[in-house]
Amino acid sequence: MRKWVRKTAAAAALAGCVFLGGCAMGGATGENTVAGIAALEEGNYEEAADLFAKAADDGEVKVLAYRGLGMAYMGLARYEDAEDAFEDALESADKKMPDTVRDIRLYLSSVKYRLGEYEDIEAICQEILSEEDGICVDAYFLRGASLLMQGNEEEARRDFDAAAALSPDDYTLYLNIYECYEEADLSGVGSSYLQSALNIHGDTMEDAYHRGRIYYYLGDYEKAQRELIHPAEEKYEDAMFLMGQVYLALEDYTHARNMYENIRTAFGDSPQCCNGMAMCAMKEKKYDEALQYIQQGLQMDGTAGKQELYFNEMTAYEKKLDFETARQKAQEYAARYPSDERGQKEALFLESR
Repeated sequence: MRKWVRKTAAAAALAGCVFLGGCAMGGATGENTVAGIAALEEGNYEEAADLFAKAADDGEVKVLAYRGLGMAYMGLARYEDAEDAFEDALESADKKMPDTVRDIRLYLSSVKYRLGEYEDIEAICQEILSEEDGICVDAYFLRGASLLMQGNEEEARRDFDAAAALSPDDYTLYLNIYECYEEADLSGVGSSYLQSALNIHGDTMEDAYHRGRIYYYLGDYEKAQRELIHPAEEKYEDAMFLMGQVYLALEDYTHARNMYENIRTAFGDSPQCCNGMAMCAMKEKKYDEALQYIQQGLQMDGTAGKQELYFNEMTAYEKKLDFETARQKAQEYAARYPSDERGQKEALFLESR
């Protein structure tokens, strides 16, 4: 159920929130619902939201339409709208579909986490655990996250440990737990979960990639680089993106650029690649060049990967000392992503310049 998002500023803004993956919805036959699922899988969240809303209006299976609508709104960082959609999905669900109901409850809990509705999460997760005899990794994780954000460290750790006991070889779980502690300014406590993840044995490229992620989180970029070299050379896409971030952290901008160019060659251009190239340019104080990459990425289809481009666009103008344009871009960003506290703070800061 969990899906890790690369550790960029956008992911950090959502740190601690479970990322529930998988767009497949069994029984989806309606034209708009099927098209909406395809749009979700391609990261075209605005298109997906329109399609799922139309599916609900046209009388297609409402539980699937509202579930998809909630997922699309999550992708757009429209968390209050996502909350409403998932609640509508639950109201439309049949009691004979317990797996679907549990799935929607978990999505709803992840949205409530982002909205700070921690007590609601505890109640939802307790209900899931009661119904499933205490066997639901995501419910333990989400309840632990909500407890931690309320300052209940001991109870949170019990839930995190219960989740880890049920899924001891899940690198992503350990990383998500760490992100919770990082969000609560307790990264020193959370680092023990990263150490536990390093004890997972495996010699596949995926294992090496996961170990690289862990070392990246720990700030040990040289070890991260050693783990990522082989999977990156073998064109493991996620490893290549992470290697680009490692090179940026090491201030090796030449190799970072080369890595993003290699990704472009292997997999085609994307907003994420453009953002990587823009970050290299910004690190080298080439702000006009960075803005060219940003505009290139923003002109591509879909919405996946564009939040970082919009944020870096306002940052580039600020670095250029063009505060009027930066202020305008900050206002647009805050309106586009109202739940991103980072963007709201930046907009307030630029108002004072």
